[in-house]
Amino acid sequence: MFCVPIHRLDQTLPLPLYSSKGAVAFDLYAREETIIEPQEIGLVPGNIIVEIPEGYALFLAPRSSLPRKKALIFPHSIGIVDQDFCGPEDEIMMQVYNIGKDPVTIERGERIAQGVFVKMERAQWKEVAQVNAATRGGFGSTG
Repeated sequence: MFCVPIHRLDQTLPLPLYSSKGAVAFDLYAREETIIEPQEIGLVPGNIIVEIPEGYALFLAPRSSLPRKKALIFPHSIGIVDQDFCGPEDEIMMQVYNIGKDPVTIERGERIAQGVFVKMERAQWKEVAQVNAATRGGFGSTG
């Protein structure tokens, strides 16, 4: 376990929480009520600024119940937060898309996303004339 500096913009909302002993991701809370109109993308403020440890990235994903309960999805599948996104104005925002036909209200304090720290390494590119890999036939070739 490692220690991560975090700043909550609204101190009355809880710190991100791992819901169970075996949870690998923590829940994020909406800082304010947000209404997402049908077929629109909206940003839900996540109430935290995080100083991501060196060698890690923070991945954000929707809670699994979000599409079923709220008709919301992440339009970008997952969010990736870089180590240098930790200035005083860099609140974690959760981008959502309303796939439903009615406006959706996210209540203040509601959990709609989860975050996980992922160990990362940066690649150094080595350009070659041809890669030495087995040919599989392209995208979707394994059926």
